[in-house]
Amino acid sequence: MATDNTLKVGSNEMELVDFRLYRVTENGVYEGIYGVNVAKVREIIKLPKLTELPGAPDFVDGIFDLRGVVIPVINLAKWMHITPPKDVQLRVVITEFNNMLIGFAVHEARRIRRISWSDIEPANFTSNSQDFDGTKITAVTKIENDEVLLILDLESIIEDLGFYKPDTDIETGEIEQFKGTALILDDSSTARKLVKNALEKMGLNVVEAGDGEMGLEKLEELYSIFGENISNELKVIISDVEMPKIDGFHFASRVKKDERFKSIPLIFNSSISDHFSDIRGEEAGADAYLTKFNAGDFYKVVADAIKKRESLHATIV
Repeated sequence: MATDNTLKVGSNEMELVDFRLYRVTENGVYEGIYGVNVAKVREIIKLPKLTELPGAPDFVDGIFDLRGVVIPVINLAKWMHITPPKDVQLRVVITEFNNMLIGFAVHEARRIRRISWSDIEPANFTSNSQDFDGTKITAVTKIENDEVLLILDLESIIEDLGFYKPDTDIETGEIEQFKGTALILDDSSTARKLVKNALEKMGLNVVEAGDGEMGLEKLEELYSIFGENISNELKVIISDVEMPKIDGFHFASRVKKDERFKSIPLIFNSSISDHFSDIRGEEAGADAYLTKFNAGDFYKVVADAIKKRESLHATIV
């Protein structure tokens, strides 16, 4: 889906594609309201003719060719065990993240919503409901008429299917070593664990935060410990972009405007791989923008950022 770079860095807003899944119940048809970040949506199309994929789960409807790229289509209703009305017309939301194109079949793509991250709450719940797997809902937000929009964790779905696996292979002897502390921000505990393990292999102590608001609190705590020496002790900040309350771009803009923290290397590590996010990251003051997760790229970019900061500090001293 074509979008221009209309969201200003530091605005703490996101745009969501609002889509619907309809389920037949004893009381009629229930309308489920879901969302996905516009930055992850390439386009929305009618259901094309699909080629069946032998051996795939039943919720993978098949594959098709989109301008020379073979794209698998995951039927979200089937994945959620939803029985839709017989006359429903499928649309396919073509998503792009982690440098992959994946199609998700939905029942209707309704509109684009602009929502403040401060109005988005983490989905700190699980559910045994057949409507959805609670572990695959990353966040929720209220919309008109007190209805709730659920933001799906699409990345975890494709990871479960084996379409995407983080590249964590690297020889331990090739990893440069440092002393100090690293701060990581990510609302996904799985992503935090992956980054934490990588940073600990570099010799760094790791402090974790689940969103930008918590990240700012952790920075204040670290400043109370290290004082004016924090820019030397805190070697690097690794931040996700999509986070409830305060997103990564807004967090970065706050950090880079603070004299105490602005010289600390800040690197985005996000699944969003569109054409604008790396530009917005640079505008927010980040030193680099990584797409989750390639071990070789991660270690090199982090090491280069730390060494650049240490070299600059040595020159100033």
